[in-house]
Amino acid sequence: MKTCIKVALMTISAFLVGCQTNSQLYYWGSYEEQLYNQYNKPGKAPPELQIDKLSEDIERAENSGKKIAPGVHAHLGLMYAAVGNMAAAEAAFNNEKKLYPESATLLDGMLQRAYDAKQKQRGSL
Repeated sequence: MKTCIKVALMTISAFLVGCQTNSQLYYWGSYEEQLYNQYNKPGKAPPELQIDKLSEDIERAENSGKKIAPGVHAHLGLMYAAVGNMAAAEAAFNNEKKLYPESATLLDGMLQRAYDAKQKQRGSL
């Protein structure tokens, strides 16, 4: 009976240790904080600051060998579009599409709307 209890305890212990992990699937960096600040504290998250932070996060993820979280490149693209750098915006959207192909339709639409807005802005000047 004692042997059965020991075997059961060892099995449960091994199972619990095997289930524990502290590594994340994606590297999030400051993405969530930037997104929160953009909507809840707009003055704390101007596009230029977000571009710097997100670019640093992408570099850290690459250096650590981790996969950058979904949406980071897309958000970076939005920030580039917000400051008028459409070439960098398109590059960031393409990086997001390469990493997460399921986002292609959404990102193509976002890029088209950004170009349309820029054209409209030029027409009103």
